[in-house]
Amino acid sequence: MTVELRVEGDVCVLHLGDGANLVDRVFITTCNTALDQAEAEQPGAPLVTTADGKFFSNGFDLDLLMSLRGAELGEFIASANALLGRVLTFPAPTIAALNGHAFGIAAMFALAHDQRVMREDRGWWCLPEIDLGMAFHPFMQELITTKLAPAVVHEAMLSGRRYAAPDALAAGIVDDMCPTEELVACAAARTKSWAGKDAKVLAGIKRSLHASVLAKLDQPARSGRHAD
Repeated sequence: MTVELRVEGDVCVLHLGDGANLVDRVFITTCNTALDQAEAEQPGAPLVTTADGKFFSNGFDLDLLMSLRGAELGEFIASANALLGRVLTFPAPTIAALNGHAFGIAAMFALAHDQRVMREDRGWWCLPEIDLGMAFHPFMQELITTKLAPAVVHEAMLSGRRYAAPDALAAGIVDDMCPTEELVACAAARTKSWAGKDAKVLAGIKRSLHASVLAKLDQPARSGRHAD
């Protein structure tokens, strides 16, 4: 897995890799490095996050997650939440272009973007924590409940349903679906009306809009494991 920032025209593409793109310490660090680069070198440029292959991301590295205990587990979850919080308030338009499966923390990572588009013919968006016996951190739960309609929240969190693109679009999880070869272009096109906005003002408005979510960042995790 190699997370990297690519500049394509007037859009920054945060590319997560071409494998399972599991969320581990390296994933979090390299995503933050790429976001640093985007802010420094392309301030205000729209950010499209995507990957290649079967997965957008298959969620947390479970082997790593299950090996962590106590403060070490808490610190790791906090770093993952902080990355989502950073995307949630990023000083530019952000769109997740879901090329494939987005499970668990990756589904939440997609929700942290301003908009989402999904490959029309393949891939699931899913919160499988209920089937894995895992709790949601308060920040994660607040992110989900503020981004999705109540009925969708209940179904997604309590059943672990896997949403294909047409169902995700109907549920309001994603804003559009398109062919694989047009995915990034489709995402970039949705940023046109947002382009050229003052980055500091945009970030400030996002922080205000998502204040209830951000307020949960520093809350302690619930007992048990906390994401898939």
